[in-house]
This record gives sequence, structure tokens and C-alpha cells, in this order.
Amino acid sequence: MTLPRILEVRTRILKANDELARALRRRFEAAGLLVVHVVSSPGSGKTALLRETLARLAARGLGVAAVVGDLETDNDARRLAGAGVPVRQITTHGLCHLEAAMVEERLAGWDLAALDVLFIENVGNLVCPTSWDLGEGVRVALLSVTEGEDKPLKYPGLFNTADMTVITKIDLAAAAEFDREGALANLATVRPGMRVLEVSAKTGAGVEPWIDELLARRPAGPAAG
Repeated sequence: MTLPRILEVRTRILKANDELARALRRRFEAAGLLVVHVVSSPGSGKTALLRETLARLAARGLGVAAVVGDLETDNDARRLAGAGVPVRQITTHGLCHLEAAMVEERLAGWDLAALDVLFIENVGNLVCPTSWDLGEGVRVALLSVTEGEDKPLKYPGLFNTADMTVITKIDLAAAAEFDREGALANLATVRPGMRVLEVSAKTGAGVEPWIDELLARRPAGPAAG
């Protein structure tokens, strides 16, 4: 008998989140800021890829920053801060996803117009983050070769809502017996035509094309140029 009430509350929460996310998106676009929302399972290599990405973008003279979500600890935030860029932590204390209000709170005091790219690293989860808009301009799904090629079929919701997929840890593809063609076929089945990139944060393979792809998606505005 409580199910309709639960659904009603969830609908209201999602509606409020979406309204705030739209407001955040307007702020980001007005500042010419590209916001990249990265979603993946735990252990996919997203922190390693983001650290390498942040360091390379900063070396190009771009203003970059990151917001990191974790259930507990600030380990990933401290790792990303090693790239020498501003990083802020969101600790959800058990909540399996980030919400727009959490992101808005962490933006306090940042001059968005001084940034070119902001990364949001969500909690490691392939299900919960799917429904939550954070105001991002680009949503990226990461798929590690160690996870297997069937993840897009098992978790179609994530890949359906992503703008691109990045296959990570390609240096381990042979050892993991990763079926590359199968993975690409599965991604095409779930999201035909989606951009797919392949990278290794360890060797650097594919990192520059990944960065170039992101920069090509920057919105027009005061910070873009």
C-alpha cells in the first residue's frame, strides 16, 4: 500500500533535481564552461584517466577543475589534486549517486568563467547515476576491458543516456581476453552511432584524442576561445 506514495515522492525529488540541473546547465553555458560527467563501475580506471586528463589540460594552459563523488573517504579527490588543479570532494555517506544540489553546493566560491572544463566524477555505479541530471554538457560512460564486453547489454540505461563511451585499460585487453569487436557491436546495439574512444591512462594511448574530443564539445561563451 506504500508503493504509490514512494513513487510520488521519488517523482517529486527527480523533478526538483531536473529543475536545478537545468539552472546549472544555463550557468555553465553562460560561462562557456564544458562540464563532463563521468560515470562507471568501481575499478574502471576513471580516476587514473581523469588525473592524466587534468594534468594534460592544465599543461595546455586551460582552466580545469574537478568534483569527485564517493560513498566514503576523499582518496580519489586527493589523487586528482596531484594533477595540480582545484578538486572538491562530495562524500555521499552511502548514497549511490550524486545529485544536482550536491554539485551546486560544491561550486560555491568558484569563478566558473575562469574555468574551461569541469569534470564531475560520480560514485562508482552503473545503475543509480543514470536518472540524475547534474547539469553536465557531456555524459561519458567508461567501460574497462577487465569488465567484459557485455556490460552495455546488462546496463543499457547508462549507455543510452551517455554521449560517448570510453573503453579504458586497453593495455590490458590481451591479458583480459577482451572481445573488442563484441564490445563495439554491443554498444552499437544499445546506442547506435555513439562515439566510442579507447584509452590507456597507464601508457597514454588514446588520451590526446580523448582530450581533443572533449575540447571540440566546449560551448561558445566567455571562457571558450
